[in-house]
Amino acid sequence: MRRVIATTLMSLDGVIDHPEQWAFDSMSEQVQQANYDQLFASDALLLGRETYVGFAETWPSMRDDEAGFGERMNSITTYVVSTTLEKAEWNNATIISENVAEEVAKLKELPGEDILIYGVGRLAYSLLDAGVLDELRIWVHPVLFGSATTEGMITREGPKTALELAGTRTLDTGIVIHTYTPKKPA
Repeated sequence: MRRVIATTLMSLDGVIDHPEQWAFDSMSEQVQQANYDQLFASDALLLGRETYVGFAETWPSMRDDEAGFGERMNSITTYVVSTTLEKAEWNNATIISENVAEEVAKLKELPGEDILIYGVGRLAYSLLDAGVLDELRIWVHPVLFGSATTEGMITREGPKTALELAGTRTLDTGIVIHTYTPKKPA
């Protein structure tokens, strides 16, 4: 069965918003390889509307002849969760507008690799609450960004959800990737 994995970048002070302003100071070949490995272990993206719109504006012009990351982002099957988006023009995209957890559960049953969600927001939380999200990866960057509202931080309304630490990986620039899975009832 395929897994649904949500991944996000976060500063030490909990900021996940606007990573382009703080995350790139921690880049290295090892960090790029970890990003590459994560994307290439997946054969589908699952994106909320806001992330999809941002990616659709940015990625079509991105190319990298050596690693193929840009080409992968521009060719991978993408599912967009939105009740307002009428047409998805970028990148093999299909819109899911209702019964999201049920539709994602069906996608998990299909043959293939991981389904990757970039960002942790309403979509990831709704799938976590529905028992459909399999893994949460938080890439903690060694920076205090210091200027975010609560909207730009990991915040969630919903039931208490226990998670288990499934692994940690420290990269050469000080980024620590924490991997969590939903805790199974005893």
